[in-house]
Amino acid sequence: MNHKQVATDVIKAIGKDNMVAAAHCATRLRLVLKDDTKIDQTALDANDGVKGTFKVNGQYQIIIGPGDVNNVYDELIKQTGLKEVSTDDLKQIAAKNEKFNPVMAFIKLLSDIFVPLIPALVAGGLLMALNNVLTATDLFGPKSVIQMFPQIKGLEEMVNVMSAAPYVFLPILVGISGAKRFGANQFLGAVVGMMMTAPALAEGGTWNVFGLHIAIQSYTNQVIPALAAVYLLSIFEKWLHKKLPSAVDFTFTPLISVLLTGFLTFVIVGPVMKELSDWITNAIVWIYNTLGFVGTGIFGAVYSPIVLTGLHQSFPAIETQLISAFKAGKGAGDFIFVVASMANVAQGAATTAVYFLTKDKKMKGLSSSAAVSALLGITEPALFGVNLKLKFPFFCALIGSCVAATLAGLLHVIAVSMGSAGFIGFLSISAHSIPLYLVCELVSFAIAFTVTFLYGKSHNTLVNPAVSDAVATDTATAAVAENNTTNDTTTESAVIASPVAGTAENLSQVNDEVFSQKMMGDGAAVIPTDGTIYAPVDGTITVAYETKHAYGLTADNGAEVLIHVGLDTVNLKGEHFTSEVSQGQQVKAGDKLGTVDLDAVKAAGYDTTVMVVITNSNNYKEVRCLADGKVNHGDQLVEVAK
Repeated sequence: MNHKQVATDVIKAIGKDNMVAAAHCATRLRLVLKDDTKIDQTALDANDGVKGTFKVNGQYQIIIGPGDVNNVYDELIKQTGLKEVSTDDLKQIAAKNEKFNPVMAFIKLLSDIFVPLIPALVAGGLLMALNNVLTATDLFGPKSVIQMFPQIKGLEEMVNVMSAAPYVFLPILVGISGAKRFGANQFLGAVVGMMMTAPALAEGGTWNVFGLHIAIQSYTNQVIPALAAVYLLSIFEKWLHKKLPSAVDFTFTPLISVLLTGFLTFVIVGPVMKELSDWITNAIVWIYNTLGFVGTGIFGAVYSPIVLTGLHQSFPAIETQLISAFKAGKGAGDFIFVVASMANVAQGAATTAVYFLTKDKKMKGLSSSAAVSALLGITEPALFGVNLKLKFPFFCALIGSCVAATLAGLLHVIAVSMGSAGFIGFLSISAHSIPLYLVCELVSFAIAFTVTFLYGKSHNTLVNPAVSDAVATDTATAAVAENNTTNDTTTESAVIASPVAGTAENLSQVNDEVFSQKMMGDGAAVIPTDGTIYAPVDGTITVAYETKHAYGLTADNGAEVLIHVGLDTVNLKGEHFTSEVSQGQQVKAGDKLGTVDLDAVKAAGYDTTVMVVITNSNNYKEVRCLADGKVNHGDQLVEVAK
């Protein structure tokens, strides 16, 4: 890579005077800009030195890659004259520079609290769907599965208990996640949630407290009352920590915080917030009942644009209320999930059409994986990696989504639990509506695919631009030539071991766009249980960062491996990390690279997930994760094959 040229191209695309500050981590440039609208995004997308871009928390991030990003950063600083700052300093600059948007701040708040809860809600939702399959009549015949096979009635009852747990005790989950977000003790947050779901509350009645009659009511399945209660807890706890002497703080802060929070919750906060929650739920149901299929059609047309803004992150909070109301016999069910499924499948269909239209190998590979992901309910790779770049597939997908969502509204297709909003979402649908749901999904796919394919066929240059296109500058051609002349020593297939002990998971589950969308390459992730990092291959250390949170290796078999320990841990500036290797050093698989104090990193508020990324994934036909679940260091983790 020509680092100087890449830096020059980045500056030209963004504007020298448009930059406020710049920093870098192990893989990307992090910039604070004056005006995002001045970015020449087309030029950045066409630059072979740029692997991807996105904006988060007021920072515009440009993915360059390990070993290259620091050199590009040095050139950028040299050419712009910007002062070098740390990523921690940049975060503060970004916060000051970004205009406060109360709506987006509230959306982010809900997202921070509910996104971590989604796995629990999905697990409960799918178990609920399984229970529906077992008990529904007219699904496999006039009798339900339980009626046909009474010997499995006990299993159905067991599944029913499992499925109800995440929703009945939802205030406990909200208490834990909310306490973390508001800066309170998570276990005290759990205690508040437990108080609100205590079995004794279900008996009803009143408490007489100094002549004050307090209605006894349970808050099972409730979201808003639990959020308000845990926020109240955080206020009391923080205030008491500041005011009480350290000698009594440990004992009396939890006691007083829980006592005051519990009393105010049962007297004022709980009843008021429960009433507000009922109003919101009833209003949403009223809108759905009033607008009917017209409303779902409009929602289907705008759902994907809503995803681009991030507003959809607030929907789980609303959906849990709709599902709770449905279970209580007060609502129609979750129509948001159905619309989301139609929109996701439509975007996946448009991306599938691009796969058949394009002749570009890079776009073909990206569109194939992104399409599968979208059809299963995860649309970000399809949206940002394919459809928005080409523009027309995104808008063609909106047509399919609109028609399918209208049809779903007309047929009254409703979800009764949360799940994966894609083709497999039928598991969350009311049993008698499953066939209708699948028909709507097929309609969404067929229309979006057909419209995208026909439009793309008649405008071929949009997916297969001519070589003489302005994007194909002499600089880009030179960069491609340089990359193509690099010695390709990759073998037919090879296995990369796990560098750490822990639990292996798919890279798409990592809570960072660069890794989850595989902008740096494919691979796997490990949630570590041990803080010692080992070499996963025989090879050479190509990158050893001063911050000790990441390592780059070139394996003897040709694979280029990035080991990234934690998310945003570059901000720790090496604290809690040790390194025992240096750049250029030869290592054998199993050699110790360094250590990380996992407890200290967690206490500092950072995710400790270890990412193992094959940064030259494009050199391989397949990069496959071999492990799922518990692994030890040295166990097979990733296989690459040409």
